[in-house]
Amino acid sequence: MQHHRAPWWLPGGHLQTIWPALCSRPRLQPAPAYRRERWLAPDGDFIDVDHLDAAPGAPALVLFHGLESSSSSRYALAFAQVAQAMGWHFSVPHFRGCSGELNHAPRAYHSGDFEEIGWMLQRLRAQHGAPLLAAGVSLGGNALLRWAEEAGDSAAATVRAAAAVSSPLDLAAAGHAIDHGFNRLVYARNFLKTMKPRALAKWAQHPGLFDRERLLRARTLYEFDDVFTAPLHGFRDTPDYWARASAKPHLHRVRVPALVLNAHNDPFVPGASLPVQRDVGPCVTLWQPRHGGHVGFAGGAFPGTVVGLPQAVLGWLAQAL
Repeated sequence: MQHHRAPWWLPGGHLQTIWPALCSRPRLQPAPAYRRERWLAPDGDFIDVDHLDAAPGAPALVLFHGLESSSSSRYALAFAQVAQAMGWHFSVPHFRGCSGELNHAPRAYHSGDFEEIGWMLQRLRAQHGAPLLAAGVSLGGNALLRWAEEAGDSAAATVRAAAAVSSPLDLAAAGHAIDHGFNRLVYARNFLKTMKPRALAKWAQHPGLFDRERLLRARTLYEFDDVFTAPLHGFRDTPDYWARASAKPHLHRVRVPALVLNAHNDPFVPGASLPVQRDVGPCVTLWQPRHGGHVGFAGGAFPGTVVGLPQAVLGWLAQAL
């Protein structure tokens, strides 16, 4: 994956993003037989966690999903498939509101939600009785790295290693990229198609929680974050949220082995915004192939498969066992 090359029939960052998410193997059906567990959060809210169990004492992998995603996304199914083949426990905690049921508290989730990540990891660590392996995709990867940065030396008591895949480590660069041109027409519009109804349901649950009319007018992720994500989670506005939640400025603080994988042709994450070696500490490994798109990295003959991504990531993580 460090030197991933896209198949000849899948050229360009957009195709390498969209096609694997919709068409590559594994197929979305049948879904794995997850065991769902509901956890009570410290603030009285709940989150739902989907598990695939393995033999007692087997390694345990936790996967943090991306924006508006879940355990049923194609990449999560690919990670589940590979984890099962390796005989590992596999868990996907859903960020609040992403499991198919609206959460109760006057909050949702965000890219820098490191306290939530820490609580989830501690709970899973206690269940398994041994340090975990952790991976995060896109938003989930940035949040995972923010936790590792904040935890510092103490992170090693909870996880043996961590990996972030296609994560927007510079949220301002990624946010502006997704809000312009083709990206705005396709990706931003697709995200807002589910984010706005979910936010409106949150307003109905907690009337007056935010400016409903401003949210209805939002046409970009910047505008959505400014009226919803930032104020609900303690940030002043979108620039404050994007600055404080970005993992890139703090990568030198990571004290556990961490893989950071980004394709240079990711439509969401400009190549120029990616960290270079001087931005990171000795615990961080950078994989930055030219091709792969955003959480794509499809390989093989048409229609392609996305299992190469989790195979490479889990192979790297396994070195920490």
